[in-house]
Amino acid sequence: MKNQHLKHVLELTLATLLISTSGALGRYIDMPAPVTIWWRSALAMVILLLFCKFKNINLKIQSKKDFGAFILSALFMASHWITYFYALQLSSVAIGMLSLFTFPIMTALLEPFFLRTKLDYMHLVLGLMVLLGIYILSPELNFESDAVRGILFGLFSALCYALRILILKQYVSRYHGSSLMFYQLLIMSIVLIPALFLLDTSNITTQFPYVILLALVTTAIGHTLFVQSLKHFKVSTASIIGSTQPIFGIIIAFFFLNEIPTWNTFFGGLLILSTVVIESLRSRKLK
Repeated sequence: MKNQHLKHVLELTLATLLISTSGALGRYIDMPAPVTIWWRSALAMVILLLFCKFKNINLKIQSKKDFGAFILSALFMASHWITYFYALQLSSVAIGMLSLFTFPIMTALLEPFFLRTKLDYMHLVLGLMVLLGIYILSPELNFESDAVRGILFGLFSALCYALRILILKQYVSRYHGSSLMFYQLLIMSIVLIPALFLLDTSNITTQFPYVILLALVTTAIGHTLFVQSLKHFKVSTASIIGSTQPIFGIIIAFFFLNEIPTWNTFFGGLLILSTVVIESLRSRKLK
């Protein structure tokens, strides 16, 4: 049982690392956010479709009611990705990712209403620790700067992300994670088609290698592993463990974008990592 739990924690950590590449890629790719997200969704959808066919994963939707939930969660996912990329483009990888990671607090507060579970007050304490870590990490802000707009986009992105996860959590026991992610990507690819005609897409020829990385590594592999992990953890547990994403993202941005973190980054990051260790130990004892 302990070995299985460790395996699940490592899989969730790997998913978190892969998803965290979105920060550097989102800031580096030089295209309008909706166009980038369309390419990301469409390419990842094709990759996942091939994977599902290869692994004989059932893609059949079991109920028309389920399809309605898939559409709603996909709309939240599209909103999350687009506003997150705007946050990255307006500010920095650190500010964009850190403002997004208020979502564990939102998730912990919303989960009892969605899934009819008892509120775990320890999750609120850990969520507040994450918030304090984010506060320490954040630079001094001028409310007339793009940084504030970036944070606001990040906060809205966080809300959309929390709602999307809470909706999908209800279906992970009946659908494979790859199947759920495939339908999310299919719906987003359809919804975002107008962006290809309304916005500038000329840069795709030079940005294509980075879009492929975003589609394959971040989306097809990272997000599928994360959705699959919801079978083994409460949403709030997975969200808090996933809070290491800003740490991974800042490290990646340091090496590839030369964004140098401050001492506040290290202190805030240490606090966030502490919540991950605490929640990992707690979730193992609750198994």
